[in-house]
Amino acid sequence: MKRLALPAAGLALVVAGFGAGVAVSATAADDPVVVTRQSLAQVDRPAGAPHRTLGLGRVVVMPGAVLPPHHHAGTQLGYVDEGVLTYTVQTGRAKLMKGSGDDPTLVKVVRPGQTVKVRAGQWLVEEQGEVHHARNAGDVPIVIYLATLFRHGAPPAIPDRLTD
Repeated sequence: MKRLALPAAGLALVVAGFGAGVAVSATAADDPVVVTRQSLAQVDRPAGAPHRTLGLGRVVVMPGAVLPPHHHAGTQLGYVDEGVLTYTVQTGRAKLMKGSGDDPTLVKVVRPGQTVKVRAGQWLVEEQGEVHHARNAGDVPIVIYLATLFRHGAPPAIPDRLTD
């Protein structure tokens, strides 16, 4: 597990984390912003996907953390187990879902410029190249489980710029 403690005053750090390039910035001068990530499982070149890496991870995003714009080199599912994630799509689209994987329900297709609150029990489907950013605007940590299927050798996240 990796733990990051960041002093404030505009400091930003990009962490090449498992399943997400977790980037955080601090907002309050005396309060560090902490993001932890844990790789739970990973297999290179699984059957049926010879040029991919399949992964499972857990990320904890503390209050005040900001994940700057980025995209992924494959499909990522992000299940919010605790807390509320404020999530914005810049390009492409993401699907906000709820329910079990056996009987999922589409809550909303999130299009460019739209922001949604992803609550505990909901999950996002992010497709390759979809640019998005997120933050923890709440008072409690957010716990997210990530399932990823990326091109083998690709970074977990590719930074992008914020668009208006």
